[in-house]
Amino acid sequence: MKEEEYDVVVVGAGPAGSMTAKTAAERGLDVLLIERNPVIGVPVKCAEGVSREVERFVDLDPRCICTTFKGNITYGPDGTQVILSVAGEEVTGYVLDRQFFDKFLALEAARAGAEVRVRTHAYGVIQEEGYAKGVYVNSAGVDVRISADVVVGADGVESKIGRWGGIDTSLPLNDLAICAQFLMCNIKFNHDYCELFFGDEIAPKGYAWVFPKSADSANVGIGISGDVSYDHHRALDYLNAFVSDRFPNGKVIAEVFGAVPLSGPKYETVANGMILVGDAARHVNPFTGGGIVYAMRDGEIAGDVIAKATHEKNFSKRRLREYEKRWRKEFGRVLDAGLRIKNIVLGLNPQEQNKFFHLLAGELKIKGFSERGLLKEVIKKNPKILFSLLRMML
Repeated sequence: MKEEEYDVVVVGAGPAGSMTAKTAAERGLDVLLIERNPVIGVPVKCAEGVSREVERFVDLDPRCICTTFKGNITYGPDGTQVILSVAGEEVTGYVLDRQFFDKFLALEAARAGAEVRVRTHAYGVIQEEGYAKGVYVNSAGVDVRISADVVVGADGVESKIGRWGGIDTSLPLNDLAICAQFLMCNIKFNHDYCELFFGDEIAPKGYAWVFPKSADSANVGIGISGDVSYDHHRALDYLNAFVSDRFPNGKVIAEVFGAVPLSGPKYETVANGMILVGDAARHVNPFTGGGIVYAMRDGEIAGDVIAKATHEKNFSKRRLREYEKRWRKEFGRVLDAGLRIKNIVLGLNPQEQNKFFHLLAGELKIKGFSERGLLKEVIKKNPKILFSLLRMML
């Protein structure tokens, strides 16, 4: 078996993995970023919407952006509209071309000095004296033993890396959203806003979305809780019904299927010699389903902590917990609040859910491009959300 050695090996070249590799390489580490697929960014498993917070982390190549939007329009079960925008801003977010965006971030990592390798599938973690010390991979048909002081699991919702490293990454079905999405043309849709649709008939314990992708196409999708998904009641079944009702003459030109972790931040994200980032760390807002911004911040924090640990030659779980302390301080409370709001809203019956949206009806203008601002506004406007959540967000 071929053998190689690096300071850090990052498994998965999504936003979290690429940002981790970029940051660690910028700190002078010898970094390998691997991706199991032959092309980074393919297949896309994302609705592709993101707030302008993404600009905190990178100067976006304009080719990453398919279109801009002014805000979101959310529809309650009875059609009640809640229009969300940012005070004083015409553009609150972007619908990305995730294929180009992911390649762009991997290129940024490579420019910082990381080695990027595709068609490289990890099939095991090297364990020595209770520490993760690298991964076993098959790279373009060749088995390779890659030694590293730190293994970063950026391998998505399934996170085999975490499980192999001794971190319990299992998810109950009610903490998982099962999603189906079509890229559609020949449909009429709102070009200025991303639209979200709630209601058990549309998407039980979830919602549907229509995100503008171009002048004549949109991402149309549905996510439902895993515990209500079964034969003839799958996300695809609900999506077909939604499309048949609203876009009977539309044409489907691409299909996407996947899962999103909605557990909130209740899992460990470090072990001896190992860090989990992005979806593998369950860093997705359970209320909105958004995870790109958290993934990128994860990467910055993880890369910085790994660089410090390398300088100190200390890769223990205790040392790497700095990563966990930092992400919890920065956005852990937002994820906690998102989980509680999700459980409240999706636990309401249709009549109660309508009342919830009635209290928010009209236009909400938040300050700044952040989910924190959105959640604070929802909490303030709706007595169903505990006041303790508002205090937590301040």
